[in-house]
Amino acid sequence: MSLPLRLGVNIDHVATIRNARGGEHPDPMRAAHVVEAAGGDGITVHLREDRRHIRDTDLDSIMREIRLPVNLEMAATEEMLEIALRYKPHAACIVPERREERTTEGGLDAAGQHNHLAPMVTRLSEAGIRVSLFIEPDARQIEAAIRLRAPVVEFHTGKYAHSEGAEQEAELRRITNAVALAAKNGIESHAGHGLTFENVQPIAAIPQIAELNIGHYLIGEAIFIGLEESVRKMRTLMDLAR
Repeated sequence: MSLPLRLGVNIDHVATIRNARGGEHPDPMRAAHVVEAAGGDGITVHLREDRRHIRDTDLDSIMREIRLPVNLEMAATEEMLEIALRYKPHAACIVPERREERTTEGGLDAAGQHNHLAPMVTRLSEAGIRVSLFIEPDARQIEAAIRLRAPVVEFHTGKYAHSEGAEQEAELRRITNAVALAAKNGIESHAGHGLTFENVQPIAAIPQIAELNIGHYLIGEAIFIGLEESVRKMRTLMDLAR
């Protein structure tokens, strides 16, 4: 039985374009409103430690004005924990973060960082924030999520997205098996990273996945077809896959 499939749109790279020139244009808040009008189910933002795209003021505005659920991607640091507890977004997705990386390069080592993550997961959960862990589709990481009592995992789809042929098929099987293992243990599965119009449907067709979070590609396509059409097209492709 397939779960309803939600689309969370990451608007970070609207802020990346703004920050390249300075000033206030283009405004991530305007993008969030477009996503809302186009049928997106949520807004995802990654407030990085170096504030390279989304700023604290963006998060503040989005939390006050947007009616859609907000998913805050955050590093496992005390600073980000305090920000999450202050704003209380609908969800907080704990992700790995390195200052020198251009984008998230892989999944969180939830197994290796159990003692560091456990109090964060507890505090976020006690504040009523849905916690997710951004992990590789790997049994060891799922077992760690179970021990941490995280209600959600988001599987990193980068290896799938950046491979082809037999390698991509093998990665799709790995994701499918990981989603099944998570579901068996009562954990909700999300997925994201590198998903496009061309490769999203096999991932969207995995019946237990409840949410896809997609950003960079949709913002890039918006240059050519507009953000509203970009979101609508992705939404349609996801629905057809189900």
